[in-house]
Amino acid sequence: MAGRLAILAGSGALPGLVLAANPGALVVTFRGVEADVAGVEASFEKLGGLFRLLRAEGVERVCLAGAMQRPALSPIRFDTKMIALAPRLLKAMNGGDDSLLSLVVRIFEDEGFTVVGAHELVPGLTPERGLLIGAKPGKADLADAARAAAIHAALAPVDVGQGCVVAGGLCLGIETVQGTDALLEFVARTPEHLRRGAKGVFYKAPKAGQELRVDMPGIGVETVRRAAEAGLAGIFVPPGGVLLLDRPAITAEIAARGLFLAAWEGA
Repeated sequence: MAGRLAILAGSGALPGLVLAANPGALVVTFRGVEADVAGVEASFEKLGGLFRLLRAEGVERVCLAGAMQRPALSPIRFDTKMIALAPRLLKAMNGGDDSLLSLVVRIFEDEGFTVVGAHELVPGLTPERGLLIGAKPGKADLADAARAAAIHAALAPVDVGQGCVVAGGLCLGIETVQGTDALLEFVARTPEHLRRGAKGVFYKAPKAGQELRVDMPGIGVETVRRAAEAGLAGIFVPPGGVLLLDRPAITAEIAARGLFLAAWEGA
């Protein structure tokens, strides 16, 4: 794919993975946003300046990689471009992540940039069809996965979260704005009598209509650790629908914890 790449970097391992696979990329970080890679600093309040920077650096493709918290914006610092975009952006910021991120993609595309996903730039970043790491899931695990997928699909229209834990057919928790770690910590505190002896599974998948170029769900080593601490049997993800952040380390952790991770396409 032609054209220089810019990585608009947030926190976590993903920006570093994209940079390692694309060493000529321009890295851009944002004032007030934690980033785990170094780069040229930009500001959400001066999007016109960001677009000029990208063009001056010969950038044609843009990848938004890493976690970014919603910034606290100061209207008195807006440049001309941001003033023009502010009504649309501020309205979207009052809604869910899906609408906001879809708008961000449209804005970059309107400026002439091609938005690409990290999974398009880093080989092997998403699970292939049929992937199974660790033990083979049993019938009870598959039944729990189907139940979790149904709950996940039912919640998708209200833009709640990307994960669900089910044990013995009972929903032990859903992922909300606090994220995966908080969900699995909550599940770990579930009294044994409520679990009825079932271990359960964690199902992680994108929501229907989610903009995967900028907001694909991810799983890392910490996810595996917390799933084990929650007493779960394993993790189900859809093929091509979740980022595996450091697959070798995930594989080793799955083996060490006696869990499984399966790319599952549903019952």
